[in-house]
Formats: sequence, C-alpha cells, structure tokens
Amino acid sequence: MTDEQIRVTGLAALLEKLGPDGMIRFLQQFETGTGDYSTERHRWVDQLDMDLLIKKLREQQSKT
Repeated sequence: MTDEQIRVTGLAALLEKLGPDGMIRFLQQFETGTGDYSTERHRWVDQLDMDLLIKKLREQQSKT
C-alpha cells in the first residue's frame, strides 16, 4: 500500500467509525504546532540548577 492509499483508507475508516464530526475532532488532536522544541526547552532547562530543582521538588512534596 502506498502512503496515499494508507491516508485515504485511514480517513475512510475514521469517517465510518466516528462520523464527520468525530473524525474532525480526532484529527484536530494531532496539530503539529509551531516553534522549535529543542531551542525552547534549552531556554528554561539551561537556567535550572540542582539547588533550585531540589527546592521545587520539596515544595511539591510538602503540598501532598
């Protein structure tokens, strides 16, 4: 099966099982989003240090 055939068959199966509204709702869950995850992650992760991490963990543990 080609990629195009898989796509068409998959959409037909979704339409059959979920109906038009359900198919659209299902497909909307898989938006690709925008931005560069790696760059964004480094912006906040690179600012963390072990002392701050331990402090935040202890704060969360004391709440539970």
